[in-house]
Amino acid sequence: MRALVVVGLLAVLALVFVVVALVRDTQSSAGLAGGCPEGWPLADVALREQKDVKINVLNGTDRIGLARSIGDDFTNRKFQVKKIGEEKKQIDDVALLRYGPKGVGSAHLLRAYFLDNAEYEYDATRTDDVVDVVLGSSFQQLATTTEVNQSLGDLGPPVLPTGACPMPQD
Repeated sequence: MRALVVVGLLAVLALVFVVVALVRDTQSSAGLAGGCPEGWPLADVALREQKDVKINVLNGTDRIGLARSIGDDFTNRKFQVKKIGEEKKQIDDVALLRYGPKGVGSAHLLRAYFLDNAEYEYDATRTDDVVDVVLGSSFQQLATTTEVNQSLGDLGPPVLPTGACPMPQD
């Protein structure tokens, strides 16, 4: 009988503890824009479909016509290619992805097209949703659809950049 009273008392205490923890939870708005510190940008971390991704394709190599060729390849894959041009500075990497808070989900998708071998440069002050794709001298080709899907599985979901809050999704 005494053991039953102790178990009952422990159950009541556990229930009280859970209720108090839920009521005092200071992280209930964590991850929502409402709990975002003032001045922090809202980052769009939704993984986008190709048709919703806007890119500029820039040639960071000495290979003539590379940006045009890969820009056409991206267009054929349903990306919105806004600009094709030359990068002022050549890069040795496979590619460099430059983007701001509104391009986080788009840049994440693009990482898969380079099998996560692209460098990326997040600029918290950038206000557009376009991702600059700078092709480097180590670039050979974009990944196939199967490779992209596999790479996306390996990458997991888009990651919120440091110093940003998630943008509310529609």
